[in-house]
Amino acid sequence: MRYALAPVKIPVIVKKIFPNYIWDIPSIDNVIYLTFDDGPTPEITNWVLETLKTYNAKATFFCIGNNIEKHPNIFQNIIAEGHTIGNHTYNHIKGWKTKTKDYLENTIEAEEIINSQIQNSKTVNQKSLISTLFRPPHGQITLEQGKRLMALGYKIIMWDVLSFDWDKSISKETCLNNVTNKATPGSIIVFHDSVKASKNMQYALPKVLEFFSKKGYTFKAI
Repeated sequence: MRYALAPVKIPVIVKKIFPNYIWDIPSIDNVIYLTFDDGPTPEITNWVLETLKTYNAKATFFCIGNNIEKHPNIFQNIIAEGHTIGNHTYNHIKGWKTKTKDYLENTIEAEEIINSQIQNSKTVNQKSLISTLFRPPHGQITLEQGKRLMALGYKIIMWDVLSFDWDKSISKETCLNNVTNKATPGSIIVFHDSVKASKNMQYALPKVLEFFSKKGYTFKAI
């Protein structure tokens, strides 16, 4: 799977080919799972947190270890707001171009940083925050990498709907429509709290929250 080749809505056949990965969370209730990749990022991540708070929405943040090291205070803000943390490797490496040994080491390096920051937080339920969620950067992961990560206890979280917020070739309106037209109960949706995605994401996110809130949806963390 590669972002550039991926459709907005992941076909059922893909989910069946990779059944050990989590693509959505089937539900009879109107629930959506918003996820944000590539942070924490100055200004952008805190903006996302404030926007989510406005709608009493919880989300999952797949953080890059190197970014956490550079911006620990922003990472602590994510924890303080009650969102879930996921691992997005230490420096956003591409699985298809990385040896399995190096991929695992990079992921574990990010894990150590994440868990260290969680333990240093003042959040009451620290143990419940220890992350076992992993999302491969660029959607790239080999079968062996996935197998080894799951053996270490990771749950590999993919997605049901891509907003394509990072794609500068699409309009902000298209980014919004990608989500509002394709998301259904239980969908896992990908946004990015990154500079590259900020223009489209900051336009689409409030409108997504408003659109689905009016339809009676709630927004939960994975």
